[in-house]
Amino acid sequence: MANSTALWREPKQRKLLLSAGLSWMFDAMDIGIVSFIAAALAVDWNLQAQQIGLFTAINSVGMAVGAAVAGSMADRYGRRAVLLWTLLIFSAASGLSALVTGFAVLCLLRFISGFGLGGELPVASTLVSESVPPQDRGRAVVLLESFWAAGWIVAALIAYFVIPVFGWRAAFAIGAVPALYALYLRRAIQDPPKFTGKRNPKLSFRERAASIWSPAYRKSTITLWILWFTVVFSYYGMFLWLPSVMVLKGFTLVKSFQYVLIMTLAQLPGYFTAAYFIEKLGRKFVLVTYLLLTAVSALWFGNADSHGMLMAAGICLSFFNLGAWGGMYAYTPELYPTEVRSTGVGMAASFGRIGGIIGPYLVGLLVAGNIPVTSIFLIFFIAIVIGAMAVLFFAKETKGTDPDQTDHPAGNETGALEA
Repeated sequence: MANSTALWREPKQRKLLLSAGLSWMFDAMDIGIVSFIAAALAVDWNLQAQQIGLFTAINSVGMAVGAAVAGSMADRYGRRAVLLWTLLIFSAASGLSALVTGFAVLCLLRFISGFGLGGELPVASTLVSESVPPQDRGRAVVLLESFWAAGWIVAALIAYFVIPVFGWRAAFAIGAVPALYALYLRRAIQDPPKFTGKRNPKLSFRERAASIWSPAYRKSTITLWILWFTVVFSYYGMFLWLPSVMVLKGFTLVKSFQYVLIMTLAQLPGYFTAAYFIEKLGRKFVLVTYLLLTAVSALWFGNADSHGMLMAAGICLSFFNLGAWGGMYAYTPELYPTEVRSTGVGMAASFGRIGGIIGPYLVGLLVAGNIPVTSIFLIFFIAIVIGAMAVLFFAKETKGTDPDQTDHPAGNETGALEA
């Protein structure tokens, strides 16, 4: 614990966490704004449930492509350069969204924004994971993830104070602000020593993709992909529809924004408790426990029939679900060595984003078909339990380990790195 305290007293470590964390916060702000804008657009443009589902899902299509492309590029060209470019891409597309006059163009810009968002997240988590000692790695990445809650809180504040007065276009315009932050970030962060210190020639994409599916990493890759799919499917299916679900349950649009803001505040203690337990009790404990409690909360939320029960269930849903997200981002980079780490993280995140495409669009179809909210949240309960069971029975514990010291380094299809 003394070493951990010393770590956070170092200005360099604090600067890294804050710099990467703010970029993470802007990601969350952009995605959070979409959930609130979807509810406002439904009123302003008279969108049907299927269109809202498409609008929220198209963002995840871009994120799936962005995660795979950026993850691979970061292993070849560096974490810092790819982080900056993805930040610029999503902020520019978000700002341009404020000017659109048609639904099709808006969806196109949301795809481009999603590409940048999906690319930035796995690269940022890899950068932080590689830049701190093993005994603090999990805690550092979960604390990075806590900036996600800050971004959602900012999005909820924008929705509550800006959208009702200035409209949804103003919310999109605010989403262009991260482009200015990229100018600061260009000087504030550097590639991790683990990446810059590697003397081996950079592997091709085919070699990196083959490596994460080699016998040494195949089981971990399959487990990760199941985990990512179920978590992203349920998260985006539930949270991008949360304001709209509140309206379906009888709240006004403004009141639903207010209640979602309160629920979002519960994400912060979810992250902080996960950051504490992840180094005390391990990655598997945090993932399995928080996922199972998320599943119970989803079932509770879907069956809540009073304002008080709805709020309590929503707070628990935010607390445990985002704690699980923190654990997942901390765990994923620890399964692969430096040469293929960002590729492994990016591919897992990319597969997970397929769930993020299906989740919100499926909810749109089910709502349009007058399927009860109770049944919809039962689907998410089942999905989350599947993810928790995959971790419980097939995942390996990585607390205190160093993937660069494995007996099966990455590099070629047999898992052996060429000298």
